[in-house]
Amino acid sequence: MIRPVRRDDLPTLATLQSHLASPSPDLLDAAPAVGTCLVAVDDREAEQPIGYLLAVEGENTHLAELVVHPERRREGRGRALLSAFLAEQDPGTRVTLAVAVGNDPARSLYESVGFEPVGYNEGFYETDGEGGGDGTADSSRSSDAVIYAYEV
Repeated sequence: MIRPVRRDDLPTLATLQSHLASPSPDLLDAAPAVGTCLVAVDDREAEQPIGYLLAVEGENTHLAELVVHPERRREGRGRALLSAFLAEQDPGTRVTLAVAVGNDPARSLYESVGFEPVGYNEGFYETDGEGGGDGTADSSRSSDAVIYAYEV
């Protein structure tokens, strides 16, 4: 099930955010004020969030974070979050996002729902040396990103 974020979800979302290569805790804290935050919940565990989507609204809408707990991936949760989010957008809205070049599962998901690559940004993701922006071990300090867009 997909639902809007609730204030009491934020500690769980902070834990989920730790699975991202380049998390933005300040953005997550500001989520209710800056845009849309939807959560995917586990129906079996009292609506416990197992993933979330965070988008920042402005001239364009930017999908800033999408994460699903690693043990719950490949269950359609990311696709459900994306579909619910896109269904809420007004016609003519442009949604953008950035994804690490090497994050093939995410790129495949975005492309399968209609996002198209529109740019490339070198060194977009800063890493702490433990991940390369694609969930794999890498000693690099940054990772390139592909920029995608979707026209509603």
